[in-house]
Parts: sequence; structure tokens; C-alpha cells
Amino acid sequence: MRQLTPAAQRTRSVIKHVLLILASLAMIYPLLWMVVSSLRPNELIFREPGILLTTFEFDNYIQGWNALSHPFSHFLLNSAIVVFGSILANLVSCSMAAYAFARLDFKFKTPMFVVMLLSIMLPVHVVIIPQYILFSNFGWVNTFLPLIVPKILATDAFFIFLMVQFIRGIPRDLDEAARVDGAGHIRIFVQIMLPLMTPALATTTIFTFMWTWNDFFSQLIYLTSPDMYTVPLALRAFIDSTGESNWGGMFAMSIISILPLFIIFLVGQRFLIKGMVTTGIK
Repeated sequence: MRQLTPAAQRTRSVIKHVLLILASLAMIYPLLWMVVSSLRPNELIFREPGILLTTFEFDNYIQGWNALSHPFSHFLLNSAIVVFGSILANLVSCSMAAYAFARLDFKFKTPMFVVMLLSIMLPVHVVIIPQYILFSNFGWVNTFLPLIVPKILATDAFFIFLMVQFIRGIPRDLDEAARVDGAGHIRIFVQIMLPLMTPALATTTIFTFMWTWNDFFSQLIYLTSPDMYTVPLALRAFIDSTGESNWGGMFAMSIISILPLFIIFLVGQRFLIKGMVTTGIK
């Protein structure tokens, strides 16, 4: 192939970077529009669809914080309880299940692993009705238990598969050396596997945080009282189908609600990339 001249290479590089910048702007435009709309009066939000601000209205944040039956911090706390409970449950149960599939030999291991993988393709809408009936009989409706307790049983097969792939990449010589020193499976799992599984555990933490924090469907099904509302349900409460909707307050609280997602992603992106790469190439 004919080698490009330095001028042609610079031109090609400039065109490539311009296209990437334009694509990035197209992707972040909805976010920029939401930030701008949170600083506009309600009557101007849809009247001025651009992202250029003519006035700054911080009242949306003050009014949005106190617009519902509780301050918005109440709903942030509810979401935090569900999120951290789900993270803890997933880390403990999925790591133990993954160690069992990757290191232990037991009857029906392969069929059970196949069934576990098949459950990844099972839509949540298929099981939501029998689950709701079960949890209703337990008296768990309008509590956080239906959102946390199932994860204690390692129901998130994606994270199990992720950790299984990671553990399979750890040399078995470490297990054998620990076993020679008299260590059992519990000690090997706690003192050897868990420290080495940090990237996979961090990936599980980040994905669980993002998926649970943004979950609307499951929380809408099980949480019926405004006192138990999480952030997604609280944001939905700003929209009134029969009266006037507080769009400015909703956009303002939406900005506040996505800040934890940005923080957790920025802090853990190094582990996220490492965990996905080291488990996906095996």
C-alpha cells in the first residue's frame, strides 16, 4: 500500500478527531440538555430546546428537593439501602457459587452450570408474577426484602459466570500449595481467592450499583408506599398525568441522582476494565 505523506496523515488525523468529537457531542447532548433544563423555569424548558442559557434558575433544585412528601434525601437513602444490600449479597453469594463451579467437583456440576447460564437469557418479566405471589405470601410487599433477599441466593448468573472465568485463570498450584499447608476450601477461598479476585469483585460491585440504582421496574412492582420510594420512583412522582408536572424539579433531581453513578464509575473504571478484560479473553 502507498504510504501517506505527512500532510495527508495530519489531515486524516484531524478528520478522525473531528468526527469523534462530533459523535461525542451527539452522545452527551441529552445530558447537557437536561443540565440546562434544570436551570430554566418550567415554562421555558420546552419552549427553548437549545442548550444556551439566557437565565439561571437554581430554584428548581431547592423546590425539587422538597417537592414531594419527603425531602429527596429520604429517597436517596432508600436507594442506598437497596443498592448496598444488593452489592453485599451479590459479592458474598456469587463469589461462593463461582468458587464452587470453578474449583469443586460435585454431582451434576456441568448440568447445573448450564442451567445457570440459561437463566441469563430468561427475561425478568417471565418470573415477576410467580415471584410477586411468593413474596406477597411472605408479607414482603412494600419492603426492601424482595429486592435484596433473592440476591443472597446468587440469582445474578452473569456475575457468577464472570467470577468463574476469572477463577479459572488463577493457577491451581496456589490451591495445591495451600492444601499441602493444611488449608481447606474455606481458607483457600477467603485467604487466597478473594484477594486475587479484586478486579472481578470490583466489576460486580460497579455493575450491581448501576443496575440497582437505575432499576425502575422491580422497585415499581414491590414498593407501593411513598415512604419506601427509591430514586427512580421519586423521579416518576414529579410527572403528573392529570395536572401540572414539575419538569424543572425532576430534571434538577435527575442531575443529583446521576452524580453517584459518575463517582462510582470514575473511581472504579480501572478495576472495571481490568475485570472485563481478564475474564472475557479466557
